[in-house]
Amino acid sequence: MEDNVQRQRESISLTPMALGVENMGAEFLESLEEGRLPGSSDSSQQGGHAVERKPPWGWRGLHWALQGRPRPLFRWMGTALLCTAYAAFLLTACLLDFQRALALSIVTCVVLAFLAHSLLKKCLGPTLRECVTLQGHPHLRIWFNRALALAAVLALALWLGLDTSQRPEQLVSFAGICVLISILFACSKHHRAVSWRTVSWGLGLQFVLGLFIIRTEPGFIAFQWLGDQIRIFLSYAAAGSSFVFGEALVKATFAFQVLPIIVFFSCVMSVLYYLGLMQWVILKIAWLMQITMGTSATETLSVAGNIFVSQTEAPLLIQPYLADMTLSEIHVVMTGGYATIAGSLLGAYISFGVDASSLIAASVMAAPGALALSKLVYPEVEEAKIRSEEGVRLSYGDAQNLVEALSSGAATSVRVVANIAANLIAFLAVLAFINAALSWLGTLVDVPGLSFQGLSEYKRRRLAGAEEWIGARKQWISVRAETLATFALCGFANVSSIGIMLGGLTSLVPERRSDFAGLVLRALCTGACVSLVNACVAGILYAPRGPEAACGGLLNRTLSSSSFEVYQCCRRAFQSTSLEFSPAARDNCCRFYNHTVCG
Repeated sequence: MEDNVQRQRESISLTPMALGVENMGAEFLESLEEGRLPGSSDSSQQGGHAVERKPPWGWRGLHWALQGRPRPLFRWMGTALLCTAYAAFLLTACLLDFQRALALSIVTCVVLAFLAHSLLKKCLGPTLRECVTLQGHPHLRIWFNRALALAAVLALALWLGLDTSQRPEQLVSFAGICVLISILFACSKHHRAVSWRTVSWGLGLQFVLGLFIIRTEPGFIAFQWLGDQIRIFLSYAAAGSSFVFGEALVKATFAFQVLPIIVFFSCVMSVLYYLGLMQWVILKIAWLMQITMGTSATETLSVAGNIFVSQTEAPLLIQPYLADMTLSEIHVVMTGGYATIAGSLLGAYISFGVDASSLIAASVMAAPGALALSKLVYPEVEEAKIRSEEGVRLSYGDAQNLVEALSSGAATSVRVVANIAANLIAFLAVLAFINAALSWLGTLVDVPGLSFQGLSEYKRRRLAGAEEWIGARKQWISVRAETLATFALCGFANVSSIGIMLGGLTSLVPERRSDFAGLVLRALCTGACVSLVNACVAGILYAPRGPEAACGGLLNRTLSSSSFEVYQCCRRAFQSTSLEFSPAARDNCCRFYNHTVCG
């Protein structure tokens, strides 16, 4: 009897516990279905009132503490580990061979400088902006700007006076800039609305970039190294084209040698856009131009993008804002597309034998020049809706993963390759006809061989070490002339580009077709003038460089063939009486060149 009573009491006492276990199990399953941790804090309605569950203790409390923010925490931990590993790798590389790791060290320092600037801008931005802009002191700000402008003019005049005393031909290039600016101002849409701050800062940035690239040894070496690396990087396209077409066909046929480079470069650019690296670089370049020139964010971003991508791809960066952009901003977008070349065409030009460092320098210098001259030709008379880059969100493309970015880049390049192939066939055929007509007309006035073509042949002869003059016929043009021609031709301002520009922009914003059509010819002429001003800046700054190798050691070796470097050293040896050049060195030169000392 007592046993039955005891069993009944135990069953009665266990009934609430069993019910509690069942409720906990149901709650656990419900929490898993809702995608949250069991026992996590949330609000539930009981009797019309919100009841907040308290966080549990123990390991469940840890889960609760991390809920809602595990991804940022793990991202920071992963970033810290990667940075530590990269720092260790860089330190090891520098300790083993600092010269070999110098390029990686410089790139790292540049990235760290930009990151430090972003951090300072976030922490001390308002304070520094007040100090720089001299807020609250309008008269002091005006006098500061006037003093800065006067100092820049005096420095330019002093530099030109000292530098051109040795090479007076530089003054011809300076006069060319003055003439081009005068013509563009005479053709300006609104003469009184021209912002001379934008024009002067744009031309100043163009000049400073050229001074760093052409004149300074670090800049010259850096861009020469960058050009060599791009040339090596583009050579990897031969692996894919050789596999598809065969190695013999790739080496023998121009189309299979050059056009696959465009496909490869388009894939690389698509991946860089997917990763966000290209947008980061474009934002930094645009920020520099915007704070100095005072242009709006959208037009500056488009011009900065034209350094790397084509005239139809750069507007995609600002596609959501094209419909509301002013006519002056649209003119800037068009001018930037005409004044630069696409990255894919950069690879094609390099494969033609054009100097890679000059092409890169021309593309970079053309960006501030395009902004300056575009605002000179079509000044802003409306109110831009977006002035600051904080209001702009750059596009990252439609690719969902890395493989899709590669595939979409290759697919996009097919249209570009087809257009280039068709244009090459058409233009070279027309050029051959024009050259034949000019040659026939030239023979009538005793000027044989008159044609538009010949620059590549001149360069090939110079690099082969041919003599500059054979009789009265010049065999090659100077390195200065080649450099100026490269800067002048590094653009996309041609008649066929009108259709490309109109088609690309109209497909993005069809309702503004009439605005695009009304501005396209003016932008085409402005873009051509940007390339000419670029060439004039290069003409002002160009200084001849001697042979890289030591001439004495070069000429004392047994030479199997000549080169431009050998020609320079031999010309120096023929004109010099110093002991640096032995009789054997002069005899070595006489194998290739005729001179009075050769006997």
